[in-house]
Amino acid sequence: MPYKIAIASGKGGTGKTTIAVNLYSMLNKVFANRIELVDCDVEEPNDLIFFEGAYKEKQEEIFQLIPNIDKDKCTFCRECAEYCEFNAIVVIPPANFAEVNKSLCHSCGACLVACKHEAISEYPETIGWVNSYQTKNVNGLKEGRLKIGSAMQTMLIKDLKKRVSQNTEIVVYDSPPGTSCPVVETISDANYVILVTEPTLFGLHDLKLMVNLMKEVKIPFGAIVNKAGLGNNAVYEYLKSEGIELLGEIPFSREYAGIYAKGNIVENMPDFIQVNYEKIVENLSHKLIKYEGDNYFKW
Repeated sequence: MPYKIAIASGKGGTGKTTIAVNLYSMLNKVFANRIELVDCDVEEPNDLIFFEGAYKEKQEEIFQLIPNIDKDKCTFCRECAEYCEFNAIVVIPPANFAEVNKSLCHSCGACLVACKHEAISEYPETIGWVNSYQTKNVNGLKEGRLKIGSAMQTMLIKDLKKRVSQNTEIVVYDSPPGTSCPVVETISDANYVILVTEPTLFGLHDLKLMVNLMKEVKIPFGAIVNKAGLGNNAVYEYLKSEGIELLGEIPFSREYAGIYAKGNIVENMPDFIQVNYEKIVENLSHKLIKYEGDNYFKW
């Protein structure tokens, strides 16, 4: 089983994807061909744009099973609606009306079990795609792309994660922003979560939301402060008061922002940026230990 690191943030725009692709690039130097980057921000995946020359090796269409109610067999007894935990089925007996709301359905199959008249079958509905890419420099880049109009982010993320190779040693999840269900699904099997924040009032507010989530799911975590030097010290004071490990910080720099905006990653960054990423990887390295008998990661 690979060691899984999730990069998350309580809000968008903190630099979560920046950290994810650069950490992946740094770790790839050590774990060449034994590390995968998985873009779980399925509504807007963009890790790919940082890897020039990447080509699509494989595309898999992902389906959701949707119940279909046969009106000729249905007795409108409402058993299926009562069984449905997600209120996805509406049955109005006086009107002989029964309908499934695809946006609420979680494809759990409970309605099929509930129906004693064999009036419910299932049909596949596309919710998105899982794409696998290769480049000349990196190996193992996967992304989920949600179908426009679909609300099944969590289901697609779950399917995306199933396609991670079990032969790899390190997996880096680039999580969606926020603290909602897609984020919870992304980090659910992570061995360690890195929270990316910024030294602003908004950054602190949403960091607290993410920390509360981490306490609920009970997964080890630390923090990286991006855009360091901007704002005030409130984020640092909060991290210290909560006993949260500060893995490192990336300075606020117009030069860095300009280079990053052109799609460059850490290898093409100024030395003062590379040094900060090296410190982060150094602080992270002692967590990258995996027990398999007497075998350890070769760091």
